[in-house]
Order: sequence, then structure tokens, then C-alpha cells
Amino acid sequence: MTIFAPTSAAETLSAVQWAVSEEAPLEIVGHGSKREIGRPPQTGHTLDLSKLSGVTLYEPAELVLSAKAGTPLAEIEKLLAENGQQFAFEPMDYGPLHGHAAGRGTIGGVLAANVSGPRRLKAGAARDHVLGIHAVSGRGEAFKSGGRVVKNVTGYDLSKAMAGSWGTLGVVTDVTFKVLPAAETETTLAIRGLYDEQAAAAMALALGSSAEVSSAAHLPYPSVARVNGGRFGSESATLLRVEGFAPSVAARLEMLKGLLKHAGALEEISGEKSGALWRDVRDCAPFAGPDERPVWRVSMAPADCHDMVMTLRRQTAVDVFYDWQGGLAWLRMEAGEPEANLVRALVRQQGGGHATLVRATPADRAAIPVFQPQPPALAALSARLKEQFDPKNILNPGRMA
Repeated sequence: MTIFAPTSAAETLSAVQWAVSEEAPLEIVGHGSKREIGRPPQTGHTLDLSKLSGVTLYEPAELVLSAKAGTPLAEIEKLLAENGQQFAFEPMDYGPLHGHAAGRGTIGGVLAANVSGPRRLKAGAARDHVLGIHAVSGRGEAFKSGGRVVKNVTGYDLSKAMAGSWGTLGVVTDVTFKVLPAAETETTLAIRGLYDEQAAAAMALALGSSAEVSSAAHLPYPSVARVNGGRFGSESATLLRVEGFAPSVAARLEMLKGLLKHAGALEEISGEKSGALWRDVRDCAPFAGPDERPVWRVSMAPADCHDMVMTLRRQTAVDVFYDWQGGLAWLRMEAGEPEANLVRALVRQQGGGHATLVRATPADRAAIPVFQPQPPALAALSARLKEQFDPKNILNPGRMA
């Protein structure tokens, strides 16, 4: 096995051109925090982008940041925090879920996996904030898309095409994202003791109000005991986050309290404690650690998701918690089997959605479609796109399908 570790875009281009000429498939990695997502690599060589690192442009006044693809996300977030700014889409760190140390994810991996967090309800995901890229296609050709301002796209927006492609269309070497000011203050209102169906109704009521709730999650037992330093105990917690200027946050919290006064016992969590709580939700802390029990990431309509989980619970042992107003369910299969046919059948029957197997053994990942199977027409379109970008199937072959 050959490991290429380029330190520049030119060296990356050279490595891919060699792979194309030799028809030698490459596994594309940064620091490996998401390496266990997708089918096991079918490659004999690795393109390691971890040395392709460093912030190349940061203009706080212009709300724009550019960095090389292998730059650690933790390094960038530290720089942004020092300037009172943030990635509004709150990118998740998948490392702890797979038993790795936190902070190993890279900015290129954020785009490749189209990562997001609890604020997705309000801010979207990585694809909604990327401004431009430099990349190398599977043809061994360097290309760029977008730029450093918001309105810069003429023709196809290839920056967004790279989002969620998991390194199968191109090797991104440089990325530019828009950044936004961090909220002056945040407070989380926790409603205690609700069942899943009650929590879904409470979150819908809060999100439908003018309180401008930026995040909404529900943690039943036992997941609730594994966040907030264990301080929630065993009683479920339904979480509503409000952010902004302090007087506005206070007024909107009072509105929520009035709206939800009959829902259950209310508890406020402010400042850094609130931030730490939402990082636990973001990074799937209830299921994190060196554990091979399969974990699913299921996205459905919030009105349907808890019904799907209730039906699933009748047929197998599963631990669960919800994000995105109940529209995202994280499922850990307690018996140790992925139960892919059962999970996907219930998702389909309960209104449709997407189920991604984000943690499983290599054997299960090789045997089961990790990503939601596409309808025939969409699969054909994806295949044509792959053919255009990577006709010799050099880049992460077989990772997605």
C-alpha cells in the first residue's frame, strides 16, 4: 500500500494523476474521524490530506474564511470564537461516536459529509454555507468553483455538488465558507417528563410560535442520563434553545414559558452549560465511545418520526433520542444487529425518509447499504455524475454504493 501525504494542491493533483494513469483506486482521508462511515474501502492506496492544513484567508469584517482541506475543524472554531464568530450550521464531530478523540474532524470532511448540527432547523448544513472550493477530479484535472463572496455562482455550483459526496467525486484541497457572528447569549428551556408523542407536540408548538427557537431536541431515558453531565437524572428532557441579544432572549423565554406552562416542569440552562448540552446532542454523546452496537441516523418528518420509533420498539430493543424538532432520530440497536430491512421498511411505511447506518462492524457495512438506497431514476443520475467526475472509479470506490 502507498500512502500519499501531499502538502499542497499541486502535490495532490500529482498524486491523483498517478492514480488515474495506473488505474489505482485511492481512499481519501483527513484525520479519519468519519472513516468508519460508509462501506469499507476497496482500495490499495491512501491519499492522506492531513498535512494539507492551515487557514489561508480570514476576514472577520467580511464574514469569510478560507482554509486548506486538512485543517482541523477544532483549530478553525477556536479562531472564530476568538473573534466572536462561528459556523452557524454547527458541524457535528463524528469522532467520539466511533471511539476516537474529539476534535479530529477536518474542514474538508465537513463539506464532504455535508455535516450539520442541532441548529440545522434555522441555519441549514455545510452546503448552505460553502462559498467556493478548489478540487481535483477523478480525471486528474484541477478545477475550482465559487469564490469568496455570497453571490458568485454562474452556471453549475460545483461547491454544493461536493457536499455529501464523501470524496467520491473529487478531492477538495481548499474551501471557503461564510461565517456569522456568534450569539451574545443562549438559554435552553428544558421541559421534563414528557413522552415522545407529547414532546413532539410541545416542540411543534414552540417552533410554530414567534419565539424564534433555534434548536429543539428530545431525550428520553436512558439517553437523557448521558448528557448534561448526568444532571438530568432519569427523567426525560425536551430541549428548546433560544439565542440572541440578552433582552430578546429573556422576552422570548417568557413567551415560551407561557405557551408551555401546562406541558410539564420547566427548567432553564444558560450560558456555557447550555452550549455544552447542545454539543452533547450534536456529537451524539449518548451513544459515543468504543461500542460496536449499530447506530442509525434517521431523518423523517417530525410528525412521523416518533411513530416510527414506537413501532420499532415493539419489534426490537432500541435506544433513541431526537433532534431537529423530532425530525432526526438517533437509534442504537441494543441487540447488536443493524436490522436494516426492518428499520428501512418502517421508515418507508411511516411516511418516508432517510436512514443512514453511521456505526456498525466492517462486516455489516460491507453487507448492508449504509446510505439510503436511491430510487432508480436518482441512482441513474448519480451514476452519470460519478462518470463525469471520476470515470475510472479512482476516488473512494464503493464507499457510498
